[in-house]
Formats: sequence, structure tokens, C-alpha cells
Amino acid sequence: MAPTSTPETPFGRVLTAMVTPFTADGSLDLDGAQRLAVHLVDAGNDGLVISGTTGESPTTSDAEKARLVRAVVEAVGDRAHVITGVGTNDTRHSVELARQAETAGAHGLLAVTPYYSKPPQEGLVRHFTAVADATGLPVMVYDIPARCGVALSQETLARLGEHPRIVANKDAKGDLSAASWAIARSGLAWYSGDDVLTLPLLSVGAVGLVSVVGHLVAPELRLMVETFLAGDHAKATGIHQSLLPVFTGIFRTQGVITTKAALNLLGLPAGPLRLPLLEATDAEIGQLRKDLAAGGVHL
Repeated sequence: MAPTSTPETPFGRVLTAMVTPFTADGSLDLDGAQRLAVHLVDAGNDGLVISGTTGESPTTSDAEKARLVRAVVEAVGDRAHVITGVGTNDTRHSVELARQAETAGAHGLLAVTPYYSKPPQEGLVRHFTAVADATGLPVMVYDIPARCGVALSQETLARLGEHPRIVANKDAKGDLSAASWAIARSGLAWYSGDDVLTLPLLSVGAVGLVSVVGHLVAPELRLMVETFLAGDHAKATGIHQSLLPVFTGIFRTQGVITTKAALNLLGLPAGPLRLPLLEATDAEIGQLRKDLAAGGVHL
């Protein structure tokens, strides 16, 4: 059974884009994934996004993605939304992954803008529509032009918002003006996809976030969101500012590299990375310790 949702917050408010734990030999660590998922939900996450970029989805097979969904859903049940990434730059493949995710028990789908191909806006509409038509699951589109080479226009987001199963957008565009207009016009539930911009996005209508630092500071993120929504903007700003060293530390390099380093040091399931990503160096770990300590997280 899926967790309770509302039109305003179809996937809750605080979600973490979960790393995919691997064993020492690089194999999928399903036991570790279950333990990490439970830890993150216990820490205050409403949802987990698995098989996203932070989950190293480019290097996991379709079969591994299905096994991961089943394991995480089994671990957290209806305590949290389990959303799985199905985005590729091949619409047919994304449709196959969407159907596989539904069969495996996912509660929702994350579909990133097709990368490298740079499709026109009409191609983006048809791509996301095909994914949304493939299952009965709600869809969160993911707009991250820095990685994908193409952005979703305000008009496209408004058109996508007309689809009954396209219910949310993960915004990593870094453009508050565009977000303001798209939130007003699309009717989509807006989730920050850039930790440092969560508070500004809340101020223009976002309802929550899909975080990377939520691996480490989910309670603080929840308090910031709830405090802002309760009207105590000064306190929310203070929380945001206290977390700035954490944002800086995790994103000095690829977020999954530093996050896995932090989790491994904390004794939580993470393991190594798959090429082409590399383990954090000793120097990077030393800097990470300093950054996180400045934000109240001690490794």
C-alpha cells in the first residue's frame, strides 16, 4: 500500500535521493539498501528517490533497478514514498522501466529530461506523456539542464501539468524567475532539486525538496520547511544558514562521492562507487570533515 498523499504534496515534503549501496566487490547490496532506507525514514524523510543520479543509475542494470525497488519497498512499506528513476534518453526504454517499476511495487516515478539528445520541447512533451501513460503511477519530472543539455520551458511544464499522472517537478534549474512563473502556471507540486535553493524556492511556492544532504541532516531540513510554512521565516533562514557548510561540503565534488564517503565513515551502508565515479581522496575526506563539522555533522 502506498503512503498517504495529497494533491499539494503528492510525495510528502522531505525526500532524499538515496545512494545505492554496493558491496566491497561492487555488487548490489540489497541488505545495505534496506538498512539505509529504514535509517533515512527513521530520520524523518517522507520519501526516498532511488535509482536517480545519486543512486548511480547510469551504472546499474535494469534488473538491479527492479531488485532495488522491491527491496526498499519491502523495508519501508507504507512509511515513506518510494519513487524510482526511470529517465533515459530513449522513450521506449523509459516506458519499459516505468512498467517494470510499477510491477516491482514503486509508489511513483522520477523521469529526468532526456539527456544528450537535446530534443525540442514537443519531443519532451511526448516523451513524458508516454512515460505517464505507461502506468498508473504518479510521475515527478526532473528539470536539470546543466546535466541534460535542455531545459523544460514554462509552456512545456504547463502542458505537462495537464496530464492527470504528471503531478510534480523536481527543479534543479537554478532559475527562481522561471520557477515562479512555472509554479503559477503549471499546477505541479514543486520540489527543490538543489539543496542550497530549497528555502528560496519555498518562498515562491515550492512544497518540499528532493535532497542529497538529507542523508545527513533530514531532521534539520524538515524543521526548516515546517518552520517556513508556519510563518517563522527568520528561524527558517537561520536553519538554512546553519546548513550552508553542509551544502558546500557535499557538493565540492559529485554529491554521491562525498555522501558515500560520509556514510561509510558513519558506519552506514554505502560501500564503493562504480566507474567512472571514484572514491573520495584522503584530501577530499579531510575537507569534508571540516565542512560538515562547521554545519554540526561530525564524522
